[in-house]
Amino acid sequence: MTENHEPTPVPAEQAAVEDRVVEDVLASFDGTPDPRLKQVMRSLTRHLHAFIRDVRLTEREWNTAIEFLTAVGDITDDERQEFVLLSDVLGASMQTIAVNNRSYAGATEATVFGPFFVEDSPEIPLGGDLAGSAPGQPCWVEGTVIDTEGAPVPGARIEVWECDEDGFYDVQHSDGRVAGRAHLHSDADGRYRFWGLTPVPYPIPHDGPVGRMLDAAGRSPVRAAHLHFMVTAAGRRTLVTHIFVEGDPQLAIGDCVFGVKDSLVKRFEQQDPGTPTPDGRELGDRTWARCRFDVVLAPAGS
Repeated sequence: MTENHEPTPVPAEQAAVEDRVVEDVLASFDGTPDPRLKQVMRSLTRHLHAFIRDVRLTEREWNTAIEFLTAVGDITDDERQEFVLLSDVLGASMQTIAVNNRSYAGATEATVFGPFFVEDSPEIPLGGDLAGSAPGQPCWVEGTVIDTEGAPVPGARIEVWECDEDGFYDVQHSDGRVAGRAHLHSDADGRYRFWGLTPVPYPIPHDGPVGRMLDAAGRSPVRAAHLHFMVTAAGRRTLVTHIFVEGDPQLAIGDCVFGVKDSLVKRFEQQDPGTPTPDGRELGDRTWARCRFDVVLAPAGS
């Protein structure tokens, strides 16, 4: 795919030719009416040309890159977003999140959105079960939603989605099932609770161009076990985050989309069969787990 190039000095005459190309492209955006678009396109031009010149990109490599991006587009559809996956594994998603979600007075940290969110998830009541038909160990999750001054946030919409014990999200099945996802609202005191599944590590879809890229780079496609949240409330900054499982061996190996933050690693306490559940649910001889995740929302515009 690639050709080895030792760094060699670029003759001044050649550098001048390359500089002129950059200047011509930058000048083509001088008349852009939208100031922000002009800023973005000119910066993109500078960085893209700097990359090409830095690695001395060959025409063969350029063609390979075009073929790769074409393949990413070809495999993308309503249920699979390979471009989001590419952004995730390159760390671009996490960097964008870091830029747009500055730390604020103890607010819960954000992390990657991921490619498996679906609009219009079913609503469940407090204490309801979002697992549906998805197999896995039952897990009780509870917590509160508060603002950065400690006041409860009632009526916050809490979207939750996760994979099953086999590492698949519902949208990865072809039968149209809805399982392992739902939304609920915090009560008057900001509290919430639900049944889900204990998260497990799973590989991102790696049967496409992004997977082939990871394989060529010797990188694992596996994500650390996690549970997705998106929390929205009036006057508050929307929070997109995960919680990760303390003790998950994959945490030591690494998360392939760089989404782990120490503050988001939570204890999922294993419960023996027969241990009373918080809501009296009968689980027979099954084990289960419980986790507490308190959400702190920053003010909008922070």
